[in-house]
Amino acid sequence: MRVLRIFCLAGFLLSLLGTTGARAQQGSSRAGPSPGSPAGLPLPDVRQLMLEVQAHQKQLDKVRENYTYTSLQTTQDLDGNGQVKKTESTENEDFFVNSHVIERTVKKDGRPLDAHEEEKETGRVAKLVEKAERTPPGQPLEGQSISIGRVLEIMDVGNPRRESFRGRPTIVFNFVGRKDVKTHGLAEDASKKLKGTLWIDEADRQVAHMEVSFDDNFKVAGGLFATIEKGSNFRFDQEPVSHPNDEDLSLGTPVNGELWLPTGAEANIVGRLLMVKGIRQHFTEHDYDFKRFHVEAEPGKNAKAIVEAKP
Repeated sequence: MRVLRIFCLAGFLLSLLGTTGARAQQGSSRAGPSPGSPAGLPLPDVRQLMLEVQAHQKQLDKVRENYTYTSLQTTQDLDGNGQVKKTESTENEDFFVNSHVIERTVKKDGRPLDAHEEEKETGRVAKLVEKAERTPPGQPLEGQSISIGRVLEIMDVGNPRRESFRGRPTIVFNFVGRKDVKTHGLAEDASKKLKGTLWIDEADRQVAHMEVSFDDNFKVAGGLFATIEKGSNFRFDQEPVSHPNDEDLSLGTPVNGELWLPTGAEANIVGRLLMVKGIRQHFTEHDYDFKRFHVEAEPGKNAKAIVEAKP
């Protein structure tokens, strides 16, 4: 579970969620007004739109560091017929440091950590907080990174359009990795094997929803380490959150009109590890219970999210 999650989510999705970009095909990045489009305006240039998404996210990174939320992650191991063989879950406390998400596990399979597990987790999180403080925003804490300019070169887009998503106007387009591009590194190589659809909130310039799948098998180290099979897929959701009367956050009107946080994800992965172990997994993540907080951390000793008391 851990190997696949690190590979699948960090390996290629950080390249999309961290930089969120696409290369527009010549002649397809602009379109005329669609029925019901705001003020009859034409669709924006896709390349410029994605640069605006990235710039807007950087502006919100500092605001997001004032909040924490609970992340419930469940992984099911499946047999060849799709029947569940094993289920594991973790309940985590997620918060942001220098734009990086830090995840502290508080429960495993519904059971709170024991004293020994808590001590180990405290040390692990403290080290991550220190590393996050030293790692520039936009660069991953683990794994490889890919610049937005490079993603723009690797991905082609098509069929830009406007749609209503959760009652909000969004700009939607399809994307697919270019097989003819020479790539280097895991994130770039994986990007060539992807296709999907992206929903961008038009007013807030935020990724509201993303659906991605592999349109070809992807091999790590020529398949010696791992292979992710064609059809493996992932979806990701974000929503604006509200902070009424300085109490707990709930989904709705955004904080200061613009704060967005993740609300969930789902993945279906079929692959093979070390050329021997076949893996079928269904992964879900549900994010909720958004709260204002601050981080208390002594380097190498402790790090935790302190939720502010309600007035």
